[in-house]
Amino acid sequence: MTNVISYSKEVQEALEGKKPIVALESTIISHGMPYPQNVETARVVEQIIRDNGAVPATIAIMDGQIKIGLSDEELEMLGNAEGVAKVSRRDIGQLIATKKIGATTVASTMICAELAGIKVFATGGIGGVHRGAETTMDISADLEELAQTSVAVVCAGAKSILDIGLTLEYLETKGVPVIGYGTDKMPAFYTRDSEFDLTFRADDAETLASVLKAKWDLGLKGGAVVANPIPEEHALEASFINGIIEKAMQEAKDNSIAGKEVTPFLLGKVKELTEGNSLTANIELVKHNAKVGAQLAVAYNNL
Repeated sequence: MTNVISYSKEVQEALEGKKPIVALESTIISHGMPYPQNVETARVVEQIIRDNGAVPATIAIMDGQIKIGLSDEELEMLGNAEGVAKVSRRDIGQLIATKKIGATTVASTMICAELAGIKVFATGGIGGVHRGAETTMDISADLEELAQTSVAVVCAGAKSILDIGLTLEYLETKGVPVIGYGTDKMPAFYTRDSEFDLTFRADDAETLASVLKAKWDLGLKGGAVVANPIPEEHALEASFINGIIEKAMQEAKDNSIAGKEVTPFLLGKVKELTEGNSLTANIELVKHNAKVGAQLAVAYNNL
């Protein structure tokens, strides 16, 4: 493993000093936002984690290695390089073997975080069951990863381009806890809530940390979703964003866009149709998740 995984100096020192660490994905940099906002956001998010008492570990695959923690130069490369692969579980071996550059999704970031002994991961939103999945079978690998990989994922719920109800049903079947952070409803990424109730709510990081510790101490494998709503001042109006998502989905269908290309296409189209308001919301929710992720990592570390 030492030949495959490499750590930044900051992350290595944190591991040796048993400090709290928060994993961060890199697909949000390479595929989730345009340059230069993607790199600027990545740096701001890392600093938010430091400011809240934890160490950031942005993860990517480069030069045949899993990189746990990236330099400024590596962040810049991910943000504007051509042909960066979007890496899920199925792609990790291939990217390492061919020494190509790859940005990790929620699923692959969870895998790499667990390999590195990191228990908390902050992102934007998780993947899930796509609308129309009853005929397309388009279900994100994120859900299966949450069922088997013991990392807590702090997110603004499932991306609103998904079927949130079916996503919650899938997670329930797989035994994945979905914990509302200060909310009784499942957040829908750009909006603070949806029509779907959650079965458990936590109002502070200490409660979250205690739930996770109890779960994992019992040997119950798998992750947990910490559903952290977008801050109210940055949320978009539900009927407005849902109408735009419907238009974007129809365009994707008309252009035969499928598989892992769907999400970046839809997010880009939603940004275009909202005249950039969705990008602003996306950046703000990621920053908020980073703050809560750092607080959770600190609380878990204290246990």
